[in-house]
Amino acid sequence: MKIIGSFPKTRLRRLRKHKWMRNLVSENNISHNDLILPIFVCDGKNKIQSIKSMPDVKRYSVDKLPVILKKVKNLKIPMVALFPYTPDNKKDDQGSEALNPNNLVCKSLRLIKKKFPDIGVMCDVALDPYTSHGHDGIINNNKIDNDETIKILIKQSILQASFGCDVLAPSDMMDGRVGLIRKALDKKKFTDVSILSYAVKYASSFYGPFRDAVGSKSKLKTDKKTYQMDFRNSFDIFREVGLDVKEGADMVMIKPGMIYLDIINKIKENFKIPVLAYQVSGEYSAIKFAIKNKILNEESIIESVMAFKRAGACAIVTYFAIDIAKNIKKSN
Repeated sequence: MKIIGSFPKTRLRRLRKHKWMRNLVSENNISHNDLILPIFVCDGKNKIQSIKSMPDVKRYSVDKLPVILKKVKNLKIPMVALFPYTPDNKKDDQGSEALNPNNLVCKSLRLIKKKFPDIGVMCDVALDPYTSHGHDGIINNNKIDNDETIKILIKQSILQASFGCDVLAPSDMMDGRVGLIRKALDKKKFTDVSILSYAVKYASSFYGPFRDAVGSKSKLKTDKKTYQMDFRNSFDIFREVGLDVKEGADMVMIKPGMIYLDIINKIKENFKIPVLAYQVSGEYSAIKFAIKNKILNEESIIESVMAFKRAGACAIVTYFAIDIAKNIKKSN
């Protein structure tokens, strides 16, 4: 790239002199429309539980969901993502609770669609919150069985769609699941239900607090490296995304987000489709604990999320969604 101009005729600080000038020439901005709030749902009634590894993030029993959903509505956050904390007595090696029409996700969908119909709902399609072993698929002969797992994921997808899920998000990383889920949805006339594929999901150590939040961490005795991606690699992302788009994915997710900005950018530049980023639990907690210990200040939140926009993400799943939306509302 040819550099235009020279000092002193060119002074780049002229464009930074005033706040209004900086706002005028800014390339990227965050609005409430860019945000998706993850919500953890727990069993029981009248419960709002703290999560030790995720400061200020709570689990809500279904009857207490309106507490957080009223904030979501007031702040005009367009969509929430549901994640269940399934009791141990409802977990088994097949993840059968995922197919229970009265499970936490289905109950939550009924409540949201009745009381907050204008809020979009994204549901995870995976078995790890429901399995006694903590994996995203069923285990046969000490291996994650790709094709048998997909059979369950299809049923889970149809169930969630039948209760009003707007966006199904397969996060399991089984090969071929997007096409088979899309085919099953269309056959059941759920043609308007979107698929947001976790097409690029790395086997990351940054998921630890999330696994605490859904109760799978203590169950997981082996890693997920046979199905989640190797963080040393980047070229296989093109096949992962390309195949999922070909199979019918409407959008794709990059997870984790903050330490994979190069991946977000590569996907955005090579596939002209909506690319979303997930600021995962470990990324959230690292920033949150640093703020609480006065190592970072609150502005680090916006700076971290702006990086996703700069890289090319059109929306961000973040536990900071409420904080960011409040700041946006205050500044307007």
